[in-house]
Amino acid sequence: MSQKILYTNNISETITTLAGEMDPAGTFIVTDTNVAEAVLPRLSLPYPVITVAPGDENKNLTGLTSIWSRLVEAGATRKSLLINIGGGVITDMGGFAAATFKRGIRFINVPTTLLSAVDAAVGGKTGINFEGLKNEIGAFAPADAVVISTALFSTLTDEEILSGYAEMVKHGLLSSEADYRELLGRDILSINPDALLPLLEKSVKVKERIVIEDPTERGLRRALNLGHTAGHAFEAQALHKGHPVPHGHAVAWGILVEMILSNMALGFPSSELQTFTTFLKANGYGCPAVSCEDYSELIALMRHDKKNNSPSEINFTLLESPGHPVIDRSASADDITAALDIFRDLMQ
Repeated sequence: MSQKILYTNNISETITTLAGEMDPAGTFIVTDTNVAEAVLPRLSLPYPVITVAPGDENKNLTGLTSIWSRLVEAGATRKSLLINIGGGVITDMGGFAAATFKRGIRFINVPTTLLSAVDAAVGGKTGINFEGLKNEIGAFAPADAVVISTALFSTLTDEEILSGYAEMVKHGLLSSEADYRELLGRDILSINPDALLPLLEKSVKVKERIVIEDPTERGLRRALNLGHTAGHAFEAQALHKGHPVPHGHAVAWGILVEMILSNMALGFPSSELQTFTTFLKANGYGCPAVSCEDYSELIALMRHDKKNNSPSEINFTLLESPGHPVIDRSASADDITAALDIFRDLMQ
């Protein structure tokens, strides 16, 4: 999977140069209304803008169709270029729009959140939510380039920074114990953009190495799903209840649930459960509003996860220890129920 990743704080110049080198027959920006107001004026890019409603609840067929419609109205061709500027909703949905419009046009991702920079914008996964399920419809389609700049993160809330940092911690857990410990020891909310850029680059390279080896998730890349089987269930249930939670917070909770399952199945150290729980509580990740009555819905949502090999099993990425993931481990409903009980006890 070939994907040019550029780390720079000369954002507008870099985007303009990339677009010029690609020599497209028309260039279009896809973004949401919030980013259009807060970020685009700072970039002063000379391209028409397609806006969609912000929020994960709008990463759906309606939002996708609106992008296609605007491209048709503007006379876009197979040689046109999309520049997706925004968070994970925009890079996911804009990437899928590009992957499917006229059977595929080129696109550049410019993530404006830490979460999208470390996760959604990189690696070639695109898609939308469908029937209440996360990323149920999509395609593997790498951006021609990704432009990453921490200068775009200045408007992010603490909650948004923490959401992205959870994915960085996940990469540290997959990489090595040393990388994981370094991330747990950082005060991410006080770090300045210049210091964050190399830390972010190191994290993205963990994902990049895995994706290059397994671009379509047939083996090793499944390790990147650590925390996501349980995390997506927390996220989808919160959306159903009308109280959406940040993706990274749900993944952080999912990592803890899957650490518990790892302890039950692989002997993952109990001390690490306490260490990670302390990190979550100290950094304001909160706790999902989950009771015993929610377990059946959470488990049902996990059964719909794309990583499952059959309807009768629920597939997880687990850990033997930090830096040693184990893919394709299934867990029974009883084991998941027990893990959720322990999770709630730890997070109280």
